Amino acid sequence: MKRRPILAATLVALAAPRVAHAAWPAERPIQVLVSGPPGGGMDMLARTVLPFVARRLPGASFVIINRPAAGGQLAFEGVAQAAPDGFTIGAAQAPNSIVLPIERAVRYRVQDFTFLGNVIEDPCGLWVRADSAIRSVADLVAAARQRPGQVTVGTAGAGSDDHLIMLGLQGVAGVEFSHVPFNGTPPIITNLLSRSIDVGSFNMSEGQSLLRDGSLRALAQGGPQRWSGTADVPTMHEQGFAVEQGSTRGLVAPPNLPAEIRDTLRAAVAAANADPDWIAAAERVNLPLRPMTAAAQQALFLEQDAALRALWARKPWRD
Repeated sequence: MKRRPILAATLVALAAPRVAHAAWPAERPIQVLVSGPPGGGMDMLARTVLPFVARRLPGASFVIINRPAAGGQLAFEGVAQAAPDGFTIGAAQAPNSIVLPIERAVRYRVQDFTFLGNVIEDPCGLWVRADSAIRSVADLVAAARQRPGQVTVGTAGAGSDDHLIMLGLQGVAGVEFSHVPFNGTPPIITNLLSRSIDVGSFNMSEGQSLLRDGSLRALAQGGPQRWSGTADVPTMHEQGFAVEQGSTRGLVAPPNLPAEIRDTLRAAVAAANADPDWIAAAERVNLPLRPMTAAAQQALFLEQDAALRALWARKPWRD
């Protein structure tokens, strides 16, 4: 008789469910696939904003995985093909993540991403040396008309946002520049300062310090309005040229993410975007903010996808 309570207790213990693992997002780190190298713009976005996103996700931690190969294609494919369990997200950029499926066969479509919200937009800029005779976009267009195909413009490569702003200006002004592609912004700046090229095309945050020390002058910035960090530089629109271009960067997740996880992530990104501590941190590292809801981010990506496909149909930018 004395054995029965012991036996009963043993059976109850065996029948009881095992203690479950911690639920999302605390079970394991969330991996964040980034299309740029450590220290690049996409990497900086992820590393600076994610601590503020994590504040809204109790128990969450993030690990950055840099996949810059193939122009970021492997990162974007990794997000698109990941399990929709909330443990993989990615940093996405317009136009970079948009142009790749237009230029070549890839294993993702931007339409399939689960958009979580945009964070920053770094406007493109057109830059010249401080002593250049070109002092406005109108001057640049006039120079291109006087020397068709001879005014050199350095960019970070075909299909980059730097290149697309040049193509946009060519289209609205009816001129042609000589495109000089480089591997990133530093060599553009070096060649601009050494007078090897006439104009450099790169993001406003990348030239801000050179603008302040008087080495370079910005002809225009490509945002819808002036970024406060370069408030003295007029936009392309202000100078009469209907061209907008920048590097729009935010967060996305795989397709078919469960609604509960999707909505929690979207709310966390929105709260981070509104956090005064984040806004101050972004200002310290010269990140031009452009917070967007997931719906607005998705609309921007799809609008750019349609516009870039139309541009490619008229004249492929890699020809």
